[in-house]
Amino acid sequence: MVTALEERLLAVAGSVPDPELPVLTLGELGVVRAVHVQDAGAVEVDLTPTYTGCPAIEAMTADIEQALRAQGVGEVTVRRVLTPAWSTDDITEEGRRKLREFGIAPPRVRGAAGPVPVTLGPIREPGNAGPGVPSAGPAYQAVREPSAGAPDARPRLGTPDITGAPVPCPLCGSPDTELLSRFSSTACKALRRCRACLEPFDHFKEL
Repeated sequence: MVTALEERLLAVAGSVPDPELPVLTLGELGVVRAVHVQDAGAVEVDLTPTYTGCPAIEAMTADIEQALRAQGVGEVTVRRVLTPAWSTDDITEEGRRKLREFGIAPPRVRGAAGPVPVTLGPIREPGNAGPGVPSAGPAYQAVREPSAGAPDARPRLGTPDITGAPVPCPLCGSPDTELLSRFSSTACKALRRCRACLEPFDHFKEL
């Protein structure tokens, strides 16, 4: 049974901004799982990292401790909980709205858990490989991302097919976007470009 005090402290911990994406709070990101008030007033917080080895976890921990101590909590322990694992489905609707307003395409909803199919394509176009790099053979097929516009014959580096849905541009709303790089300013984001407004933008990758 969650007490009123635990609910209040959970809201405080959840209001801490994410150190890498300060437009989101940790509650909107979905990484603060629970707050438990122990005997003698000590508080334990369950925190799930977005992925193992996340470099922001130490900053999250320190910021949660500081926020709760400001509420008069004397002893705070932040416990890293790995099960159940965090998923981008844990981002709240408010968090997704804030990402779009900030110019970042939110992750698509994965839905039911299960295996994620991955299609691999050539990094270089056949015949254009550099010295010592073999051209793509028949075992490697060029893949194209879903596009609402005209067909594009350029091969793309394969990416996990999470939902089959396109990634809409957060700036103009067009679904006709393309992948430029699987990694952007942080490991959790990819760099994409809109073919309609021609603007580049970050996409919070599905996990």
